[in-house]
Amino acid sequence: MLEIVVKTENWERHVRVSAEELGRLVRRIGSAGDQFLVVQRIPDLPDVFAQVWHQTGGDYTLEYRDGAADRHFQVMVDGPEAVIAAMTGWAHQEAGWDGGLDWSLLDMGPAREVPPLDLGEDERKELEKRVREVLVGGYASRAELAELAEEYLVTNDRRPVSREQAQSLADRLWLERVAEQAKWQGETDPERLTRAFTTLQAAGITARENFTCCRSCGQSEIGAEGGPDARGFVYFHTQCTDSAAAGHGLTLLYGGFDGSSETTAAIGHEIVAALEAVGLHTEWDHDPGRAITVTPLDWRRRLVG
Repeated sequence: MLEIVVKTENWERHVRVSAEELGRLVRRIGSAGDQFLVVQRIPDLPDVFAQVWHQTGGDYTLEYRDGAADRHFQVMVDGPEAVIAAMTGWAHQEAGWDGGLDWSLLDMGPAREVPPLDLGEDERKELEKRVREVLVGGYASRAELAELAEEYLVTNDRRPVSREQAQSLADRLWLERVAEQAKWQGETDPERLTRAFTTLQAAGITARENFTCCRSCGQSEIGAEGGPDARGFVYFHTQCTDSAAAGHGLTLLYGGFDGSSETTAAIGHEIVAALEAVGLHTEWDHDPGRAITVTPLDWRRRLVG
Protein backbone atom coordinates (compact mmCIF):
# COMPACT_ATOMS: atom_id res chain seq x y z
CA MET A 1 0.00 0.00 0.00
CA LEU A 2 1.06 3.57 -0.67
CA GLU A 3 1.34 5.87 2.36
CA ILE A 4 -0.97 8.46 0.84
CA VAL A 5 -4.47 9.90 1.06
CA VAL A 6 -6.31 10.52 -2.22
CA LYS A 7 -9.10 13.09 -2.24
CA THR A 8 -11.38 13.43 -5.27
CA GLU A 9 -13.59 16.24 -6.52
CA ASN A 10 -16.71 14.26 -5.59
CA TRP A 11 -15.62 14.15 -1.90
CA GLU A 12 -14.25 10.61 -1.81
CA ARG A 13 -11.32 9.99 0.52
CA HIS A 14 -9.12 6.96 -0.06
CA VAL A 15 -6.49 6.14 2.59
CA ARG A 16 -3.42 3.95 1.91
CA VAL A 17 -4.44 2.79 -1.53
CA SER A 18 -2.47 0.37 -3.68
CA ALA A 19 -0.65 1.51 -6.80
CA GLU A 20 -3.36 -0.26 -8.82
CA GLU A 21 -6.13 1.62 -7.02
CA LEU A 22 -4.34 4.95 -7.53
CA GLY A 23 -4.14 4.11 -11.23
CA ARG A 24 -7.84 3.33 -11.33
CA LEU A 25 -8.70 6.67 -9.72
CA VAL A 26 -6.51 8.61 -12.17
CA ARG A 27 -8.03 6.84 -15.18
CA ARG A 28 -11.53 7.51 -13.82
CA ILE A 29 -11.41 11.30 -13.67
CA GLY A 30 -12.71 13.39 -16.54
CA SER A 31 -16.48 13.68 -16.25
CA ALA A 32 -18.31 16.63 -14.68
CA GLY A 33 -18.01 16.59 -10.89
CA ASP A 34 -15.10 14.14 -11.00
CA GLN A 35 -12.32 15.95 -12.86
CA PHE A 36 -9.48 16.16 -10.34
CA LEU A 37 -7.83 14.44 -7.43
CA VAL A 38 -5.31 15.54 -4.82
CA VAL A 39 -2.73 13.21 -3.27
CA GLN A 40 -1.19 13.89 0.13
CA ARG A 41 1.46 11.89 1.96
CA ILE A 42 0.87 10.24 5.34
CA PRO A 43 1.35 12.10 7.57
CA ASP A 44 0.14 15.14 5.68
CA LEU A 45 2.70 17.97 5.51
CA PRO A 46 1.93 21.64 4.85
CA ASP A 47 2.16 22.56 1.16
CA VAL A 48 3.33 19.11 0.09
CA PHE A 49 1.01 17.42 -2.41
CA ALA A 50 0.49 16.23 -5.97
CA GLN A 51 -2.67 16.79 -7.98
CA VAL A 52 -4.10 16.19 -11.41
CA TRP A 53 -6.97 17.72 -13.40
CA HIS A 54 -8.50 16.21 -16.51
CA GLN A 55 -11.57 16.78 -18.67
CA THR A 56 -12.61 13.94 -20.93
CA GLY A 57 -11.10 14.45 -24.38
CA GLY A 58 -8.32 16.75 -23.18
CA ASP A 59 -4.85 16.57 -21.72
CA TYR A 60 -3.97 15.93 -18.09
CA THR A 61 -2.69 18.82 -15.98
CA LEU A 62 -0.31 17.37 -13.39
CA GLU A 63 1.13 19.46 -10.55
CA TYR A 64 3.17 18.98 -7.43
CA ARG A 65 4.20 21.30 -4.64
CA ASP A 66 7.21 20.72 -2.44
CA GLY A 67 6.67 22.88 0.62
CA ALA A 68 6.70 26.46 -0.61
CA ALA A 69 5.20 28.77 -3.23
CA ASP A 70 8.47 28.77 -5.20
CA ARG A 71 8.40 24.96 -5.37
CA HIS A 72 5.13 24.47 -7.27
CA PHE A 73 5.50 22.77 -10.66
CA GLN A 74 3.18 21.83 -13.51
CA VAL A 75 3.28 19.72 -16.66
CA MET A 76 0.74 18.82 -19.34
CA VAL A 77 0.60 15.20 -20.49
CA ASP A 78 -1.61 13.57 -23.09
CA GLY A 79 -2.53 10.33 -21.28
CA PRO A 80 -3.06 8.86 -17.82
CA GLU A 81 -0.13 6.43 -17.78
CA ALA A 82 2.53 9.12 -17.38
CA VAL A 83 0.42 10.68 -14.62
CA ILE A 84 0.10 7.36 -12.81
CA ALA A 85 3.83 6.63 -13.09
CA ALA A 86 4.76 10.08 -11.74
CA MET A 87 2.24 10.01 -8.89
CA THR A 88 3.25 6.50 -7.87
CA GLY A 89 6.91 7.50 -7.86
CA TRP A 90 6.05 10.62 -5.86
CA ALA A 91 4.13 8.50 -3.33
CA HIS A 92 7.10 6.13 -2.97
CA GLN A 93 9.46 9.14 -2.76
CA GLU A 94 11.63 7.49 -5.40
CA ALA A 95 14.74 9.32 -6.51
CA GLY A 96 14.18 10.86 -9.95
CA TRP A 97 10.43 10.23 -9.94
CA ASP A 98 9.89 13.54 -11.74
CA GLY A 99 12.35 12.79 -14.55
CA GLY A 100 11.25 12.50 -18.16
CA LEU A 101 8.56 15.19 -17.89
CA ASP A 102 8.92 18.81 -18.99
CA TRP A 103 7.99 20.52 -15.72
CA SER A 104 7.54 24.28 -15.51
CA LEU A 105 7.61 26.41 -12.38
CA LEU A 106 4.27 28.06 -11.62
CA ASP A 107 4.33 31.68 -10.45
CA MET A 108 2.23 31.55 -7.29
CA GLY A 109 3.13 35.10 -6.31
CA PRO A 110 4.85 36.16 -3.09
CA ALA A 111 4.04 34.26 0.06
CA ARG A 112 1.57 36.14 2.21
CA GLU A 113 2.93 37.18 5.59
CA VAL A 114 0.82 36.09 8.52
CA PRO A 115 0.71 38.62 11.39
CA PRO A 116 1.39 37.25 14.87
CA LEU A 117 -1.54 36.44 17.10
CA ASP A 118 -2.82 39.44 19.03
CA LEU A 119 -3.75 37.50 22.16
CA GLY A 120 -3.00 37.77 25.83
CA GLU A 121 -0.78 35.10 27.32
CA ASP A 122 -3.68 33.30 29.02
CA GLU A 123 -5.76 33.20 25.83
CA ARG A 124 -2.83 32.04 23.75
CA LYS A 125 -2.08 29.21 26.18
CA GLU A 126 -5.75 28.23 26.32
CA LEU A 127 -5.99 28.13 22.52
CA GLU A 128 -2.79 26.11 22.07
CA LYS A 129 -3.82 23.73 24.84
CA ARG A 130 -7.13 22.93 23.13
CA VAL A 131 -5.58 22.52 19.68
CA ARG A 132 -2.91 20.21 21.14
CA GLU A 133 -5.57 18.10 22.89
CA VAL A 134 -7.39 17.47 19.62
CA LEU A 135 -4.09 17.00 17.77
CA VAL A 136 -2.90 14.34 20.23
CA GLY A 137 -6.27 12.62 19.87
CA GLY A 138 -5.08 11.88 16.35
CA TYR A 139 -8.30 11.97 14.34
CA ALA A 140 -8.35 15.60 13.17
CA SER A 141 -6.89 16.74 9.87
CA ARG A 142 -4.79 19.88 9.48
CA ALA A 143 -7.83 21.62 8.03
CA GLU A 144 -9.99 20.62 10.99
CA LEU A 145 -7.36 21.79 13.45
CA ALA A 146 -7.15 25.14 11.67
CA GLU A 147 -10.93 25.50 11.82
CA LEU A 148 -10.85 24.74 15.54
CA ALA A 149 -8.10 27.33 16.10
CA GLU A 150 -10.05 29.96 14.17
CA GLU A 151 -13.36 29.40 15.99
CA TYR A 152 -12.30 28.47 19.53
CA LEU A 153 -12.08 32.00 20.96
CA VAL A 154 -14.90 33.53 18.91
CA THR A 155 -17.56 35.50 20.77
CA ASN A 156 -20.58 37.48 19.50
CA ASP A 157 -18.45 40.57 18.91
CA ARG A 158 -14.92 39.23 18.50
CA ARG A 159 -12.97 36.98 16.14
CA PRO A 160 -9.40 37.25 17.44
CA VAL A 161 -7.82 34.62 15.18
CA SER A 162 -7.86 34.96 11.39
CA ARG A 163 -8.02 31.99 9.03
CA GLU A 164 -4.37 32.49 8.07
CA GLN A 165 -3.26 32.76 11.71
CA ALA A 166 -5.25 29.64 12.58
CA GLN A 167 -3.65 27.68 9.73
CA SER A 168 -0.19 28.84 10.77
CA LEU A 169 -0.79 27.79 14.37
CA ALA A 170 -2.27 24.43 13.39
CA ASP A 171 0.61 23.70 11.00
CA ARG A 172 3.24 24.57 13.61
CA LEU A 173 1.74 22.26 16.21
CA TRP A 174 1.11 19.58 13.57
CA LEU A 175 4.77 19.54 12.52
CA GLU A 176 5.83 19.28 16.17
CA ARG A 177 3.65 16.17 16.50
CA VAL A 178 4.99 14.71 13.24
CA ALA A 179 8.52 15.07 14.63
CA GLU A 180 7.45 13.34 17.86
CA GLN A 181 5.84 10.40 16.11
CA ALA A 182 8.88 9.88 13.88
CA LYS A 183 10.59 8.51 17.00
CA TRP A 184 7.88 5.95 17.79
CA GLN A 185 8.79 2.33 17.23
CA GLY A 186 6.48 -0.58 16.46
CA GLU A 187 2.72 -0.90 16.78
CA THR A 188 1.02 1.64 19.04
CA ASP A 189 -1.95 1.05 21.33
CA PRO A 190 -4.36 2.97 19.03
CA GLU A 191 -3.23 0.75 16.15
CA ARG A 192 -3.95 -2.32 18.29
CA LEU A 193 -7.36 -0.84 19.04
CA THR A 194 -8.05 -0.40 15.33
CA ARG A 195 -7.07 -4.04 14.72
CA ALA A 196 -9.52 -5.17 17.40
CA PHE A 197 -12.29 -2.98 15.96
CA THR A 198 -11.64 -4.40 12.49
CA THR A 199 -12.04 -7.93 13.89
CA LEU A 200 -15.27 -6.97 15.66
CA GLN A 201 -16.64 -5.34 12.52
CA ALA A 202 -16.00 -8.51 10.54
CA ALA A 203 -17.80 -10.51 13.25
CA GLY A 204 -21.01 -8.51 12.92
CA ILE A 205 -20.41 -5.88 15.61
CA THR A 206 -20.54 -2.34 14.25
CA ALA A 207 -17.32 -0.72 15.52
CA ARG A 208 -16.63 3.00 15.23
CA GLU A 209 -13.75 5.11 16.52
CA ASN A 210 -14.13 8.75 17.58
CA PHE A 211 -17.82 8.51 16.67
CA THR A 212 -20.00 11.60 17.27
CA CYS A 213 -19.50 14.24 19.94
CA CYS A 214 -21.11 12.56 22.94
CA ARG A 215 -22.94 9.49 24.24
CA SER A 216 -26.39 10.88 23.50
CA CYS A 217 -25.56 11.47 19.83
CA GLY A 218 -23.70 8.17 19.59
CA GLN A 219 -26.59 6.13 20.94
CA SER A 220 -29.03 7.81 18.56
CA GLU A 221 -26.83 7.43 15.47
CA ILE A 222 -25.02 4.12 15.85
CA GLY A 223 -27.99 2.10 14.62
CA ALA A 224 -27.77 3.70 11.19
CA GLU A 225 -24.12 2.63 10.93
CA GLY A 226 -24.81 -1.10 11.16
CA GLY A 227 -25.43 -3.40 8.24
CA PRO A 228 -28.40 -5.75 8.00
CA ASP A 229 -26.48 -8.56 9.73
CA ALA A 230 -25.05 -6.46 12.57
CA ARG A 231 -25.76 -7.98 15.99
CA GLY A 232 -24.49 -5.14 18.11
CA PHE A 233 -22.13 -2.20 18.34
CA VAL A 234 -19.15 -0.66 20.09
CA TYR A 235 -17.87 2.88 19.81
CA PHE A 236 -16.21 5.76 21.61
CA HIS A 237 -17.05 9.42 21.09
CA THR A 238 -14.79 12.47 20.91
CA GLN A 239 -14.95 13.16 24.64
CA CYS A 240 -13.69 9.61 25.20
CA THR A 241 -10.86 10.33 22.77
CA ASP A 242 -9.93 13.47 24.69
CA SER A 243 -9.83 11.47 27.92
CA ALA A 244 -7.66 8.74 26.38
CA ALA A 245 -5.27 11.32 24.93
CA ALA A 246 -4.98 12.88 28.40
CA GLY A 247 -3.90 9.52 29.83
CA HIS A 248 -7.14 8.46 31.54
CA GLY A 249 -7.88 5.31 29.53
CA LEU A 250 -10.58 4.84 26.93
CA THR A 251 -14.27 4.30 27.64
CA LEU A 252 -16.08 2.02 25.19
CA LEU A 253 -19.86 2.11 24.81
CA TYR A 254 -21.55 -1.00 23.45
CA GLY A 255 -24.79 -2.90 23.16
CA GLY A 256 -26.95 -5.28 21.20
CA PHE A 257 -29.28 -4.05 18.51
CA ASP A 258 -32.12 -6.14 19.92
CA GLY A 259 -31.99 -4.14 23.15
CA SER A 260 -31.72 -7.15 25.45
CA SER A 261 -29.31 -7.24 28.39
CA GLU A 262 -28.30 -10.79 27.42
CA THR A 263 -27.18 -9.70 23.95
CA THR A 264 -25.44 -6.64 25.35
CA ALA A 265 -23.51 -8.78 27.83
CA ALA A 266 -22.52 -11.20 25.07
CA ILE A 267 -21.33 -8.30 22.90
CA GLY A 268 -19.33 -7.01 25.86
CA HIS A 269 -17.54 -10.33 26.26
CA GLU A 270 -16.68 -10.38 22.53
CA ILE A 271 -15.28 -6.87 22.76
CA VAL A 272 -13.10 -7.72 25.75
CA ALA A 273 -11.82 -10.86 24.03
CA ALA A 274 -10.95 -8.95 20.84
CA LEU A 275 -9.09 -6.29 22.79
CA GLU A 276 -7.15 -8.77 24.87
CA ALA A 277 -6.25 -10.69 21.70
CA VAL A 278 -4.33 -7.64 20.46
CA GLY A 279 -2.63 -7.04 23.79
CA LEU A 280 -4.87 -4.40 25.35
CA HIS A 281 -6.04 -4.65 28.95
CA THR A 282 -9.66 -3.93 29.92
CA GLU A 283 -11.60 -3.23 33.08
CA TRP A 284 -15.19 -4.48 33.09
CA ASP A 285 -17.28 -6.19 35.76
CA HIS A 286 -19.45 -8.07 33.23
CA ASP A 287 -22.39 -5.79 33.98
CA PRO A 288 -24.14 -4.96 30.65
CA GLY A 289 -25.12 -1.61 32.13
CA ARG A 290 -21.50 -0.51 32.62
CA ALA A 291 -19.00 0.70 30.07
CA ILE A 292 -15.77 -1.13 29.23
CA THR A 293 -12.58 0.77 29.98
CA VAL A 294 -9.32 0.14 28.13
CA THR A 295 -6.55 0.89 30.61
CA PRO A 296 -3.64 1.37 30.92
CA LEU A 297 -3.39 2.88 27.47
CA ASP A 298 -0.47 4.67 25.81
CA TRP A 299 -2.36 6.91 23.40
CA ARG A 300 0.06 7.54 20.55
CA ARG A 301 -2.12 7.71 17.47
CA ARG A 302 -0.23 8.43 14.26
CA LEU A 303 -1.45 11.37 12.22
CA VAL A 304 -2.89 10.89 8.78
CA GLY A 305 -4.28 14.19 7.46
